[in-house]
Amino acid sequence: MGLFSFIKNAGKKLGIGGDDDAPDVEAVKKELSSHDLGTDKVDVAVQGDKIVLTGVVKDQSAFEKAVVAVGNTLGVSKVEASDLKVAETATATPAAAKTPVFYTVKKGDNLWKIAEAQYGKGKGAKNTAIFEANKPMLTHPDKIYPGQVLRIPDLT
Repeated sequence: MGLFSFIKNAGKKLGIGGDDDAPDVEAVKKELSSHDLGTDKVDVAVQGDKIVLTGVVKDQSAFEKAVVAVGNTLGVSKVEASDLKVAETATATPAAAKTPVFYTVKKGDNLWKIAEAQYGKGKGAKNTAIFEANKPMLTHPDKIYPGQVLRIPDLT
């Protein structure tokens, strides 16, 4: 599913390096596992400012959350997930293989504005779907910041 771009100088700081330093691979692994996303079969590699994820995740939601969890790390500009696979399940449908939709938070954004921009005018109340789709990385709906990348779930 490809290469995903992030803002290198925005995100959670892992380790003790400077703002432009690539995070340590062990710190990224620890961050990913801390979210308990079902990524125990995922391998992490750091190549400069790019994180490479390989292995298998349990579902499409775990795939997207894994990309966002490591991408929203200070010093990361890209996440390569071409070799990160979604486990086949009996309930899998073609819709499960859709390309993920991500949104980069801009100054002045809040989840209500983002929901209206993504789902259409009058759909701001759907902001709770965006918040829920980004848990556990988001701990409060008001705690988003410019440069952060959020998953935008399909409302079907």
